[in-house]
Amino acid sequence: MAFSPEELERYSRHIILKEVGVKGQKKLCAAKVLIVGAGGLGAPAALYLAAAGVGTIGIVDADEVDLSNLQRQIIHGTSDLGRPKVESAADTMRDINPHVTVKTYQEFLDSANIMDIIADYDFVIDGVDNFPTKFLINDACVMAGKPFVHAGIIRFKGQLMTYVPGQGPCYRCVFHDMPPKDAVPTCKQAGIIGAIAGIIGCLEALEAIKYICGIGELLCGRLLTFDALKGDFHTIKLPPRDPNCAVCGDHPTITELIDYEQPECADAQHGSAL
Repeated sequence: MAFSPEELERYSRHIILKEVGVKGQKKLCAAKVLIVGAGGLGAPAALYLAAAGVGTIGIVDADEVDLSNLQRQIIHGTSDLGRPKVESAADTMRDINPHVTVKTYQEFLDSANIMDIIADYDFVIDGVDNFPTKFLINDACVMAGKPFVHAGIIRFKGQLMTYVPGQGPCYRCVFHDMPPKDAVPTCKQAGIIGAIAGIIGCLEALEAIKYICGIGELLCGRLLTFDALKGDFHTIKLPPRDPNCAVCGDHPTITELIDYEQPECADAQHGSAL
């Protein structure tokens, strides 16, 4: 694979990094990343992965753009109101970088389709806003041997962790089971500062880039939290993989994917550790 003069200029700031170089940029251009959710987290992640030249980017979202989204979902604009989010996101990504291939899935993930959708991708980004889908993504990725990054945001706080098979605990090792209904307030109920989605979503994109290029230290076995009001990042060392985990443990009890009840409000962000 040889870069054209236009591509060399486009990716020049990557290529001069000794940790990336031509070899790393070629890895990015050959990589396939799936983003689940074209909302607050998925929007900045999608923009930066497209700009980075990730060759194939899949984006899953069943919703349409509405006015309340625009406070934080920066991949969409006022002219996109009423459009499917995946179409709006894909147009913006292609405008940023016409070299990337964007695949869209205007559907909800469930146990019937998730394994087929994630099958062709090298890395998965959890940009969803509800517990049922977060547990579904974790369980499917564990079963399929796919690395993924989890993130959650609410109010002025955010968190993220990365799972790589064989390199630390999965999401279920840490959070165990679905919380009781209404135990955690939604963003519609509690509010969210828009910029926190940008910060955490960009960190998710960075985890994907580091994984693809094989550089740096991923957030495997670590939970990164950010408190915007205090301006404080904190890294929490997580326990090792739980041998009794229901999905990745030595004797898993969850061997088929589970469709938990979806919340009535699809704007519920994960804030269980915040």
